[in-house]
Amino acid sequence: MAYDLITMGRIGVDLYPLQTGVPLPQVTSFGKFLGGSATNVAVAAARLGHRTAVITRTGDDPFGTYLHQALRDFGVDDRWVTPVPGLPTPVTFCEVFPPDDFPLYFYRQPKAPDLEIDAHDLDLDAVREARLFWVTGTGLSEEPSRTATLAALAHRAKAGPTVFDLDWRPMFWSDPASARPFYKEALRHTTVAVGNLDEVEVATGVRDPRAAAEALLAAGVELAVVKQGPKGVLAVDSKGESAEVPPLPVNVLNGLGAGDAFGGSLCDGLLAGRDLETIMRRANAAGAIVASRLECSSAMPTADEIEAALKAGAVQ
Repeated sequence: MAYDLITMGRIGVDLYPLQTGVPLPQVTSFGKFLGGSATNVAVAAARLGHRTAVITRTGDDPFGTYLHQALRDFGVDDRWVTPVPGLPTPVTFCEVFPPDDFPLYFYRQPKAPDLEIDAHDLDLDAVREARLFWVTGTGLSEEPSRTATLAALAHRAKAGPTVFDLDWRPMFWSDPASARPFYKEALRHTTVAVGNLDEVEVATGVRDPRAAAEALLAAGVELAVVKQGPKGVLAVDSKGESAEVPPLPVNVLNGLGAGDAFGGSLCDGLLAGRDLETIMRRANAAGAIVASRLECSSAMPTADEIEAALKAGAVQ
């Protein structure tokens, strides 16, 4: 049976301080969580009832073992999560300064195992048969992951909804200025592009939300989703329909992971065939719920929690 969703990209261990408003040198205790954007999207969609899997790689170490256990606990198939001998599983630290300052510190040297995904090892038939396929911009930052990501997209050939999470992390690129041609190539093979203002500017050279959405459509996608921070989200499709939805009010504890919850709910809406405004409202609510919680993966909301937030008009 085909998967509802296969994601491909980053995985790692998130170590979040258990004290908020405290600089990292003074933090005394941390919580350990499954992390990585593509992985969190698979977790978020699984929490909403979908059969999901992730294509990624870990170190051959205890943290890698932990990630396999966590994926299984969250109901995400880990059959395509393989070890890379000699490379450590990535670890990410953050600082938590609500409501809007959450510095991230990535430890992905000498190279992250998830950038060692090789095209020759992909189950391309499974990628093509999945009801929805999700890739990220990080996967384009280095070889062999870059070739593998583009090969998976080309083989899928828009057989179903195919989402490109623009996921711009300039520190992952040896030459950030070289990114745009690879982003353009990925956009040719995808039906949905999603990103914030910085990310759409990298992909298109345009920062104005409406103009950026139109540029993404011109690049080949059928739906452009532009996250505008406090102004909410703008979605425009190739049929001329659009929806601009404000954020759901929330007292932010940790904004990290909100975008991944948004992504999981976006997948849920696309799979369910919901109308554009409903998809965006539910995705906004999912993101707001996670922003109200410390952790990311284990904080992903259920459908009932999303419904309750929408009914209340805010995250309680």
